[in-house]
Amino acid sequence: MGVLNLTPDSFYEGSRLKINKGDVLGRAHQMISEGADILDIGGYSSRPGAANISIEEEIQRIENPIRWISEEFPEIILSVDTFRSEVARRGIEAGAHMVNDISGGSLDPNMYETISEISVPYIIMHMQGTPQNMQGKTDYENILREILNYFSEKLHIIREFGIKDVIIDPGFGFAKTLEQNYFLLKNLELFDMINLPILVGLSRKSMIYKLLEVAPSEALNGTTALNMVALMKGANILRVHDVKEANETRKLFKQLYA
Repeated sequence: MGVLNLTPDSFYEGSRLKINKGDVLGRAHQMISEGADILDIGGYSSRPGAANISIEEEIQRIENPIRWISEEFPEIILSVDTFRSEVARRGIEAGAHMVNDISGGSLDPNMYETISEISVPYIIMHMQGTPQNMQGKTDYENILREILNYFSEKLHIIREFGIKDVIIDPGFGFAKTLEQNYFLLKNLELFDMINLPILVGLSRKSMIYKLLEVAPSEALNGTTALNMVALMKGANILRVHDVKEANETRKLFKQLYA
């Protein structure tokens, strides 16, 4: 899953993209040619402490780019990265095929009903709080048990809405300390018990660049190392800024373990 950020304040400056047709299609073409299976298109920065924006502005950021890409590259799967039901609906109407919700439905009471109505695959991520305050919500008695319980409770509600195609994301970097992130990755195989595809987003995050004492722009090597660990621990989808390197990692993994 290649990340297409249509935000001016994403944590990794190299991923920021101007909202014009040439730039958007150029980045999409690059990622597809490098082996992306899915493009995740987002217009709301979810980095810690990011500014809140209106629903209207978020829609304006993602609607045309989704339409441009779906028309130019009809074979690629498009995901709309949002926790707002109206943005999700508009993204699907523009040509996206699935919804990636960092809040797992916690920040919009209409999300599950909307996903049920538009009948698309749904990615639920674990997070506590909001992007603005999540880094202050890292107290867990047993982080693995609490995240597993979170998914169990969410999935029970989701099934009641008739939503069948679900992917889970443990939420690396969201309401978790550096140490908690590594503990979670170390025990990622426990999420296999949920029996759903697992998406992992580690790309250039602070758990890498802070530990290595580098900038996000220098965190590709660390990202590649942890992506291999994630695959070995059972990850099914890697959400990345750097598709070429992630695809090479996947090929090496398949050669070892296929």
